[in-house]
Amino acid sequence: QLQLVESGGGLVQPGGSLRLSCAASGFTLNSYTIGWFRQAPGKEREGVSCISSIRAITNYADSVKGRFTISRDNAKNTVYLQMNSLKPEDTAVYYCAAISTFQAMCSINRTWYAYWGQGTQVAVSS
Repeated sequence: QLQLVESGGGLVQPGGSLRLSCAASGFTLNSYTIGWFRQAPGKEREGVSCISSIRAITNYADSVKGRFTISRDNAKNTVYLQMNSLKPEDTAVYYCAAISTFQAMCSINRTWYAYWGQGTQVAVSS
């Protein structure tokens, strides 16, 4: 059974850092494009970042460029989202998602993705 499990969320002060993990089970992550999304209370789910299955091409939302970094460790079957210089507006539930593709590109459009994790809460507050 294909499953994605996010971890690493928590409460952090503004300016702090967190690293989220997206661990896959039931399938081999290296043939999938992975996206990170977030949903704040009362708002729609928005794309944050993605990484392609071929050449690990990355893409970021403008709101996180220069602060967030996505990476993948195929040996550990895990994708990471390093989040630095966190702001209160980054507070949300963060989800990872996967789609089986063999492309050197990716999209942060949520309709691209077929499989979703349950999410991990990130709260940025002083």
